[in-house]
Amino acid sequence: MSLKEHFILLAAYNQSMNTKVYEAASRLDTKELTKDRGAFFGSILGTLNHILVGDIIWLKRFSSHPSCKSSLREVANLPNPSSLDQILFDDLPALSEQRAWLDCQIVGWINKLTETDLDLLLSYHNTKGVSANKRFSSLVLHLFNHQTHHRGQVSALLSQAGEDIGVTDLLALIPEEIRD
Repeated sequence: MSLKEHFILLAAYNQSMNTKVYEAASRLDTKELTKDRGAFFGSILGTLNHILVGDIIWLKRFSSHPSCKSSLREVANLPNPSSLDQILFDDLPALSEQRAWLDCQIVGWINKLTETDLDLLLSYHNTKGVSANKRFSSLVLHLFNHQTHHRGQVSALLSQAGEDIGVTDLLALIPEEIRD
């Protein structure tokens, strides 16, 4: 499996898991969604907003990569988040709609990348203004790892609220292969 094929798998996993997480979260009332549960971003809603904020920040950085200018054009036009804990949407339906849209953008963007694109460097500035030059493929991997890390937190928070999102393992999406 090529690097791009792995990223296609991770984009599908991201989209699938977000659907499951948001379905479980939709069964909770606002009080449960916004209850401070001691997580780094406080509540279920706070953590879901953070994942969206992180994705927007990274995708906007990726949009400066020459091969991504057209595929991430709509994302590049989004307002810049003001902080990592910014609440972009204080109600779950609006947050869920934006999440679903962004996941479609991610899937489309990944599908348009080439192996050559993934081997290039990306120059960017972090949220504190510090410049960096890193391998594009490693940064794409970081995007997916960041999502998975915080979705794991959301899964635990949902469990505390009595909601089970079911199987969360990437293994469930890895296709079975026949040995030659």
